[in-house]
Amino acid sequence: MSIHVEEVLEFVEENDIKFIRLTFCDLFGVQKNTAILSSQLERALRRGMPFDASAVPGFAGLEEGDLLLFPEPGTLALMPWRPAQGRVARFCCALRRGDGSPAPGDGREFLRRAAAQAAELGYAARLGTQCEFYLFSTDGEGRPTLEPQDRAGYLDVAPADRGENVRREICLTLEEMGVTPESSHHERGPGQNEIDFQAAAPLRAVDNYLSLRTVVKAVASRNGLYASFLPKPLQDQSGSGLHLDLSLFREGENLFDGFLGNPHPDAGAFLAGVMRRLPEMTIFLNPLPGSYRRLGSLGSSLAVAWSGRSRSRLLRVPSAPGEPGRMEVRSPDPACNPYFAVGLLLLAGLEGVRDGLAAPAQEEGAGRLPAAMDLALELARQSGFLRRSLPEGVLDAFLDEKGRQWEEYRHARNQHQWELDRFFEMI
Repeated sequence: MSIHVEEVLEFVEENDIKFIRLTFCDLFGVQKNTAILSSQLERALRRGMPFDASAVPGFAGLEEGDLLLFPEPGTLALMPWRPAQGRVARFCCALRRGDGSPAPGDGREFLRRAAAQAAELGYAARLGTQCEFYLFSTDGEGRPTLEPQDRAGYLDVAPADRGENVRREICLTLEEMGVTPESSHHERGPGQNEIDFQAAAPLRAVDNYLSLRTVVKAVASRNGLYASFLPKPLQDQSGSGLHLDLSLFREGENLFDGFLGNPHPDAGAFLAGVMRRLPEMTIFLNPLPGSYRRLGSLGSSLAVAWSGRSRSRLLRVPSAPGEPGRMEVRSPDPACNPYFAVGLLLLAGLEGVRDGLAAPAQEEGAGRLPAAMDLALELARQSGFLRRSLPEGVLDAFLDEKGRQWEEYRHARNQHQWELDRFFEMI
């Protein structure tokens, strides 16, 4: 650790970095941060920086006092849209209690432990993300509106696609941060865009995804726009998903390669494990009322089944020649806490491997996703898998808050407006 500390401090000094943003996610996936001067960085790296955990949503039920933010040295990244003199850098942080133990609400630690469980069994997982979002115009005072930036559709080009230059700027900014996207394009909805990443180790992949969200928000604002990651900001248009591509390796072999012709038993068991637990973990993948207006829309199905070709299925194992073997989980949306979401998917797949589940046949059903948030809450309350997988207290704290949100939504006169008022400028 001390070697890493010295390297980080040297980099900060050589690059004239004056401000450090210490970032983390609350229990519900909303990004938080505090800024310190670079003169305080060594203290933060060695002893942590305290914050009032009881004031952070979801943590109040888990923590009574302060938690400590410990910057993860390997996540250091410059924020290139900030000033060139007195530069700003960012770290993702571990959350610890005063005695040094991990905080239960730390999603990064949860995902780290899930990946470690895979390693103990001799596997390594890789994760790719495909994230959709909307770009909206702002009014004369810079406040977001619900007017999409353009009226283009899927894979359209300029001039109909007015997001082309914004996506270009986003991708170039990410590259300056050491994060390389794979592709970007206009999506189905007006003003809707998608940016995809190649597979990486799960923790790195989720960190990269959260960097994407930060950059999208910053670049959109710089262009007089507002970026929304809500799953269903426009009632009559496509919802935004966060598709997660998971692959499983053993001794360097991708077990999902050639899956359609001759499925590896472990890959089949992993897929079956995810399918078995997908309904009960849905509240963690789709945590807002609007998530369920997106699910099942535009021809997609709530049936838990997989296909090698159809994009209407909740899980897909792509069959195009030359594509890396993987399973694509299509139900999650960007409102989730991605660390907990990916960690739960990994644990469900590994459970399937340990239980020796057989690969289900294509289009073979394994239940249905809950069609509304109250049904998702009930499935989660009854889930022994979630109870034994999540850190102590996390499930109850999460469900208590989501239950309150559901009651507010259920009694709202205009339910869509309630969600916009509550989450539009947060997610």
